Amino acid sequence: MSENGRPVANFFFCGCVLALTLWNNIKLSEENEFTKNYSNNLIEDSEAKSLPQSDAESLQFRAPNPQNTQSNWMVIENTTECLGLSNISNKGIEDLKQLLSKFNKKSRLQNLTLENIVITWKDFITILEIVWQTSVEYFDIHNMTQVKDIEKQHFNYVDTSLKALTIDKVSIMDLYFTQTDLYLVFSEMNILALTISDSKMLHMLCPSTISPFRYLSFANNDITDLLFKDCKTLVHLETLILRKNQFRELSKVSSMTREMISLKYLDMSQNPLKCDEEQKKHCSWTETLVKLNLSSNKLTDSVFKCLPLYVQILDLQNNQISTIPKEITELQALSELNIAFNRLTDLPGCRHFSALEFLNIEMNQILTPSSDLFQSCQNIRRLKAGLNPLKCSCELQDFINHAKQSSSRLGGWPEMYVCEYPEGWKGTQLKDFHLSKIACNTALLLVTVLIITVVFVALVSFLCIYFDAPWYLKMMWQWTQTKRRVWNSHPDELPSHLQFHAFISYSEHDSLWVKNDLIPNLEKEEGSIQLCVHERNFIPGKSIVENIINCIEKSYKSIFVLSPNFVQSEWCHYELYFAHHKLFSESSNSLILILLDPIPQYIIPARYHKLKALMAKRTYLEWPKEKSKHRLFWANLRAAINLNLPVSVERS
Repeated sequence: MSENGRPVANFFFCGCVLALTLWNNIKLSEENEFTKNYSNNLIEDSEAKSLPQSDAESLQFRAPNPQNTQSNWMVIENTTECLGLSNISNKGIEDLKQLLSKFNKKSRLQNLTLENIVITWKDFITILEIVWQTSVEYFDIHNMTQVKDIEKQHFNYVDTSLKALTIDKVSIMDLYFTQTDLYLVFSEMNILALTISDSKMLHMLCPSTISPFRYLSFANNDITDLLFKDCKTLVHLETLILRKNQFRELSKVSSMTREMISLKYLDMSQNPLKCDEEQKKHCSWTETLVKLNLSSNKLTDSVFKCLPLYVQILDLQNNQISTIPKEITELQALSELNIAFNRLTDLPGCRHFSALEFLNIEMNQILTPSSDLFQSCQNIRRLKAGLNPLKCSCELQDFINHAKQSSSRLGGWPEMYVCEYPEGWKGTQLKDFHLSKIACNTALLLVTVLIITVVFVALVSFLCIYFDAPWYLKMMWQWTQTKRRVWNSHPDELPSHLQFHAFISYSEHDSLWVKNDLIPNLEKEEGSIQLCVHERNFIPGKSIVENIINCIEKSYKSIFVLSPNFVQSEWCHYELYFAHHKLFSESSNSLILILLDPIPQYIIPARYHKLKALMAKRTYLEWPKEKSKHRLFWANLRAAINLNLPVSVERS
């Protein structure tokens, strides 16, 4: 209400001159201090001319007789609109009564303020009745102390000019009195606005008849949920301030307003208000409520199920709200919503707030706000979402893009939108945070990785085929395995009769390769490797079979040069048979197969079933046709047969 602000405005800034006189300076004491400070000719022209221009119409008083010790005030001029008196003790109350009684309905005084006053309840009622019959419209009392018993007093409310009464910081020294006697005086007042604040008031009665109250403020008291229960006489009330009291159940607050058919603004901030699942069943608000302040309470998510349907401005800041439930009644008229200083983890959509124009969600727990708000809230004109611990990641990109496009609608952009996580981006404003599209598009990233992988595999496969990498890998594996077996073997375990590193079995048709390639490459370092070959090591006079068996037994390994010619040779078959017999009888690993030329399966005779089994189970060396591979082939073969033979008498 515009009229409710006039007591303060008129007190500090009046159209006329503000005559604020300390009561200690104007009251008449028995020593007649007033006469000492001001002469009897205060109203003479010389004195009037010496006053500042702004004081020309201030209220002036004169004592009729300096020798008179009685406080007999006389108003000789009454043109002021504002009067303030301060530091009024209990002894000066009678003087105050006489002073105020000089005013009447025709006076110009509209604003009266009393500060730091000590008074009894009876005198307080008397002063109220005096002011009630004057021209005062706005009466303010600040810091009042009542020192005597409070008891029921008759009060005449008829014919008053008073519009607003404000009483602030009241201390009642009487601890035992009937509460009704105190509240009844105020509840029945026929004025427009009543304020009683910071006075530890516990209750207020419902007016007995239809009340003209349009503005009530009982802030900073100890009022509970019992206030105005089932009250039907506040039909003209438009503003109700109950900030900082002891209200605990939101459902009872809603029931309190049910009969207030003109109520537009309700302030319930700074109360220990709660709203649980049971309370929401009993919520019943007046339909006229437009503005509701529920800030600084203990409300949780369930508060959205106990709100007035037609509220337009809703303040829920500094509560314990973590999310806005999906199953709530749609607030079609809501245009302003303040949910700052809560526990929200994401931006609320406008599915239930189709008319929302202003939204404040600062100081919550939002890490990655979604951009759906901009799409679902087409009518929103101002959004304040700063001071949240934002996690700068790909999920934030859409919000940043919308924020840059709608920066005029985003309150505090860009200073209040700063990355909190991860540590590398901490302190960075959102406008400076950038990630590549490929890093934030999972499908595009997968396609890119897949294409790169396919190309890499194809390239590696081509190179492997082109440079015959499988053969090299196979040979390296064989060389490694051979070295491992040699390292794990112990010379002390070798039979003492061994004289050769290897016995070579081959077909006469392959002798050219054996003599020109195999033997020279294995024996190229003289004395390092001893080979047993039938042309030079078979003993004359002994049978061929005996020589074969003797060479196989005296050799560490047996090398078989396999080719289509080998499987056609009868003697090669004997040599393979005896070597195979040694393999199983001694549990040794003495066979080395060299595939000189490929052998088709169909040309292998049936009697060579052992050869088929060996080639199927054992790894064999293939003679490479490319000259570049020969060095690795010979190195592999030498590694397989090279070891220190025991020195035997026969060999010596």
